[in-house]
Amino acid sequence: MRKKLISSHLLKGKIINLSPPQILALSFLIFILLGTALLKLPVASTTYISWIDALFTATSAITVTGLVVVDTGTDYTVFGQVVIMTLIQLGGLGLMTFAVLIVMMLGKKIGLQQRILIQEAFNQTSLGGLVRLVKILFTFTIILEAIAFMILSFRWVPEFGWKEGMYQSLFHTISAFNNAGFSLWSDSLSAYVGDPVVNLVITGLFITGGIGFTVLADVWYKRSFQRLSIHSKLMIIGTIITNAIALIVIFILEYANPATFGSMPLSDKLWGAYFQAVTPRTAGFNTIEIGDMTTASIVLILLLMFIGAGSASTGSGIKLTTFIVLLLATITFLKGKSETVVFRRTIPSRTIIRVLAITVVSNLFIFLILFMLTITEDAPFLMIVFEVVSAFGTVGLSMGLTGELSTFGKQVIIVMMFIGRIGPLTLGFILSKPKKSLVRYPDDEVYTG
Repeated sequence: MRKKLISSHLLKGKIINLSPPQILALSFLIFILLGTALLKLPVASTTYISWIDALFTATSAITVTGLVVVDTGTDYTVFGQVVIMTLIQLGGLGLMTFAVLIVMMLGKKIGLQQRILIQEAFNQTSLGGLVRLVKILFTFTIILEAIAFMILSFRWVPEFGWKEGMYQSLFHTISAFNNAGFSLWSDSLSAYVGDPVVNLVITGLFITGGIGFTVLADVWYKRSFQRLSIHSKLMIIGTIITNAIALIVIFILEYANPATFGSMPLSDKLWGAYFQAVTPRTAGFNTIEIGDMTTASIVLILLLMFIGAGSASTGSGIKLTTFIVLLLATITFLKGKSETVVFRRTIPSRTIIRVLAITVVSNLFIFLILFMLTITEDAPFLMIVFEVVSAFGTVGLSMGLTGELSTFGKQVIIVMMFIGRIGPLTLGFILSKPKKSLVRYPDDEVYTG
């Protein structure tokens, strides 16, 4: 984290010194307020939408969460849905990405201040290659969303007609790639639980969006697994293993559950298990009712939501690489070794300390929000835990509590979605204003364990 402050020139020549984390947080807040104002316009809704519900929806969209307190497909007009879709695209790719693209289109150079902001937004350790990363990200996004849009159009135009079918395809394409989980249907994608096209396209979009833009750029340029960075290797292998384990476990746990897979043919059970296995890593779509799943499956989904997607991706959570490094460091300690090694490379101690900080701070925020909601909300404990972790991971899955939240509960979840999107450590740096100490003290022993 850079301590150097960035001077931002505002109206009338005034200068406000803001750090990169503060600028990123402020930009999200501005677009949340702008989105709220647009969603409150009479032209945006088909029924009365309160200020708190508009704020909740705007926050959920810009943080690409997907939790909803009103029905997106029926309570908002096409104008309101386009506002939501725009917020999703801005929030998923990152506000700084679009700012840099605008600067480049105007023919201006990307200065040091802008590069530091990009570095912060994409959680990078170096200033090198950031502009190239943004270009790759934008190009890749346009190409992938265009391909997915065409495939889904072939599937939904015959069912809904040209206008409706293409609109549904566009909305769900943008929502899926950005890991938002917003759907124009009240039951999400439950009608397509056994549809191979919808399953593969939607999951392909949010898995790709969630793996991380740095990984995508790395694969694009290296095109060889052996030449990839350690981060990319861990993300690819970790994603495959995590998804495979989750698929097998959910298939077994839900196989005979009469409320979910019980009456389905085997092919639908497999597709259902696959979709529910990969969607908790911040996607938010579902093809079966989450509240009907077994308690064991819900606990597994809780873990997957907490882990989240990849660094510099459209998803949140503590991030998959954080979880992997945490496991590797634990194994290293249990084996009595002094260095954590993977793929013949040593993971620096500063990375391990950062991983521990992310995990601890995330758990503290989850506990605090959970504690408040257990006081104000009249709901089963597991439903409240699920809602909080879903908001933290900006997942969007729910056991049915979102629409029943009190006004205070909605406010708390709004805060949690915001924390989940900007990252708990970023918020910690904003609040604490850390300074590097030049003083070192002697070591001493603290007994633990």
